[in-house]
Amino acid sequence: MDMKQLQSFTAVVKYRSFTKAAERLYLSQPTISTHIRNLEEELGTCLIIRTKRSVDVTPRGQELYECACNILSLRDNLIRRWSSTGNSIIQLGASTIPSAYILPEILPAYGKAHPEAYFIIHQSDSRGVIEGILNGNFDLGMIGMKYDHEDLTCVPFYLDRMVLITPVNPHFLSLKEQGTPLQQLLQEPIILREQGSGSKKSAEYFFESMGITEDQLKVTARINDQESIKNLVAGGLGISIISERAALNFVQEKRLLLFDLPDQVSRRYFYFVMKRNSVLSEHIRAFIAHVKTYYALDEEH
Repeated sequence: MDMKQLQSFTAVVKYRSFTKAAERLYLSQPTISTHIRNLEEELGTCLIIRTKRSVDVTPRGQELYECACNILSLRDNLIRRWSSTGNSIIQLGASTIPSAYILPEILPAYGKAHPEAYFIIHQSDSRGVIEGILNGNFDLGMIGMKYDHEDLTCVPFYLDRMVLITPVNPHFLSLKEQGTPLQQLLQEPIILREQGSGSKKSAEYFFESMGITEDQLKVTARINDQESIKNLVAGGLGISIISERAALNFVQEKRLLLFDLPDQVSRRYFYFVMKRNSVLSEHIRAFIAHVKTYYALDEEH
């Protein structure tokens, strides 16, 4: 099989049409058909079922489609990197907290020291960043949880902690003055992060330490954006548990109240994630060193 055959095949699956695939690839329809037929002959299996009214993909065809998309993505990334003469383009995947709060803090200084380096930043949750690293779409990732995988290496660069935030009103001001137990605060309506985020995993660890299951909470919303969560909490929709780094500006502006969580369950690290044994470019190594120096995180975790 070759790249042209895989391109033709993925286009047919994507558009469910030989005609549209031919139009998108600027090829003739017979050429597309030949590519698909050659693939099927080489692999010894039926990939596409074509009728007068539809184009269906067999289970083996779906399996090949997923692999072919990864192969073509890797090829495109390689071509893009090697064609950027004189520049170093870093494809960086970043979860919510790093992309919104950490990168704006550290990139200006790094950019001045390395003006030839450029970043293309892809924001996702931690799970999405991990998938991007495994698929070869990102050169480096920044995530809010350690992920154990035989093909990945995680390196800590920033120490954060989770905190409980509430609206600023007489009710919660009184609770804060009284030193109200967390068990009582958790009886309030609560807003949670989405599955796949490091913050959600850290919050779950805290609930587990308190002996609380999620179905015991009064969940009013699930939102994947920290800024939206802060605004909704400030507006009185409920309480939430989020990163202290994310909450800090609203707390300083007195738009939110902050309640500390026990130190042993609130601490969490942000990690660089990369392919194990991958050869990192000079600029990626310099960026990692810059960030670790900036936050002075020397401990082993």
